[in-house]
Amino acid sequence: MEEVIMSVKGVNGQIELLPNKVRIKRKGAMGFLTQGLKGDKEILISQISSIQFKKATGFTNGYIQFAFIGGQEAKGGLFQATQDENTVMFNTFHKEEFQELKEAIEQKLEELHKPESSSSHLNDLEKLAELRDKGIITEEEFNAKKKQILGL
Repeated sequence: MEEVIMSVKGVNGQIELLPNKVRIKRKGAMGFLTQGLKGDKEILISQISSIQFKKATGFTNGYIQFAFIGGQEAKGGLFQATQDENTVMFNTFHKEEFQELKEAIEQKLEELHKPESSSSHLNDLEKLAELRDKGIITEEEFNAKKKQILGL
């Protein structure tokens, strides 16, 4: 069983944050009315291209919507969001939980796109120099790869 890092329950579904994906579950009457008998939907965090977030107010529900490569999310605001399979609506009682979920997903996205550390580059250069010193690669190959590693 996969580790669930965070789970929040909204008006028309539940979202679970796992180490490498987001799972949207539809349970209850509102989930059935808005999404029918669809099963759970899983979206890899690495595929999420954007998160649209509308805060709940005293007058309207809020929602969190995931856009991803190849997906077709609704673009018509709150009314279309009620029918979108990539969206979960929430009320004012759950807005803080959904805000925390959004921030946790954004943090995971940042970690995925974080550049490698300089110590990793140093290790790569040391290994490359060893290959050059042993005659496995030429000086030209070493210099070309060194420029690539350093982003020059």
